[in-house]
Amino acid sequence: MTTTSRVLYLFGSAAPPVFDVAKTIRHAQHQGWDVCLGLTPTAARWLAPQQAELERLTGHPVRSEYKMPHEPDVWPKADVIAVAPATFNTINAWALGLTRDFVVGVVAEGIGKGIPMVAMPCVNAAYVQHRQFERSVAELRTMGVRVLYGEGGFVPNQPGQGRPKEYPWALVLDAARELVETQQPGHGSR
Repeated sequence: MTTTSRVLYLFGSAAPPVFDVAKTIRHAQHQGWDVCLGLTPTAARWLAPQQAELERLTGHPVRSEYKMPHEPDVWPKADVIAVAPATFNTINAWALGLTRDFVVGVVAEGIGKGIPMVAMPCVNAAYVQHRQFERSVAELRTMGVRVLYGEGGFVPNQPGQGRPKEYPWALVLDAARELVETQQPGHGSR
């Protein structure tokens, strides 16, 4: 696709696949997305050496902090939001409505605004043993978020045995496209 008309907010947490976000942004742009990149504070620290490159690539500021109340929005309105990789902390904070971080605040509010959203966790098998994780995934799904977890999505690995290069980024972009294509004008994704 040569024109960009749809806006994708791509929000990444501090999990190793976030280091491949530039490649994913390029794939999204090739599919016609205007991409705005948001990062959790730790992910922003990890990608700080790439920030200028990422801003040139997207044409937008990379955001990881809330703006001041008097400041204008610097991003166009989102057609869809993708949260990937989504860490244990991000998934739980979002489901519980704990909006200390910019990324979680935007997606928590996005539920109420009816913005189509997809999330794909990146957690190891030890984290998913914590009972809150499954509750959080279920809660997000109940609120209309498409969570790509388990069969057909992200499958946890054993601690210390991650394979960040195998993170299924294409599933996130496919789900974002599907959500926008099935979105009815004036209705949320729920």
